[in-house]
Amino acid sequence: MKKSVFLLAIMYCIVSMIGIEATQTSIDPVDFRIEEQNFQRNGITISGELFIPERTSPMPLVILSHGFGGNRGSVRNYAKFFVEQGIAAYIFDFIGGGNNIKSGGKMTDMSVLTEAKDLMIILDHLKTDERFNAEQIFLFGESQGGFISTYVAAERPDEVAGSVLLYPAFVIHDDARRRTPDPANIPATMKLLGKTIGRIYNQDALSFDIYTMMPRYSGKTLIIHGTADSTVPLSYSERAVTVFPNAELIKMNGASHGFHGNTMRQAAQAAVQFVQRIIDEKNR
Repeated sequence: MKKSVFLLAIMYCIVSMIGIEATQTSIDPVDFRIEEQNFQRNGITISGELFIPERTSPMPLVILSHGFGGNRGSVRNYAKFFVEQGIAAYIFDFIGGGNNIKSGGKMTDMSVLTEAKDLMIILDHLKTDERFNAEQIFLFGESQGGFISTYVAAERPDEVAGSVLLYPAFVIHDDARRRTPDPANIPATMKLLGKTIGRIYNQDALSFDIYTMMPRYSGKTLIIHGTADSTVPLSYSERAVTVFPNAELIKMNGASHGFHGNTMRQAAQAAVQFVQRIIDEKNR
């Protein structure tokens, strides 16, 4: 069932704050360890870390994807929220994904489709890891990472138990059209948000419309988006929640692109509760 009601945002914020307090006062965080876990795509390293809770296997797993030009540090705190509740988490740097990454590759060779290949390789490996429940693997993405998670969920709907999208960059196709009015003459490189991208970035962004892929994924999707986001206007998520077969939208009042402080904690708690509900449903 599709939901996009502003009251839902208020309800989730209240529940989030209550949930955070309950977690801190009545539930001891689960002990965990962090392991280096790398993969390869065409001989290039995808560098990442597994957050493993001290619990019996097989366990649920969330794969977290960072945004454009960033690195896994931007989703590290979200991974900690999950693992402290007994849910394993994997964070990584996309190949050529941004500055200060430990993965290989150049940003001028990166696109939404190359990053989708990275995420699919990660999913392929981790779903065969006996420590994890292959029926309880979730995708989590922020900004461009949310776009990538949406693409992969649509391509692999039976392998994704649910998805959480923070201010997903569904604006990517429209932005590419504005940057490159003549698709036959796309520059070899150009600047985007202070980073240098290659021709492939715009070519791949123009090659499909992410909204046409959303109906392929009927699993539950949670979108969390700030009402003051000028990078990816809220309207893109408002449209998405009407296109996904089974999506909810939480509007974070006054939040911009990227969550910090209490807004980040509220989003993290809402994400954990969303994932835990799906796990509970699957365990019945």
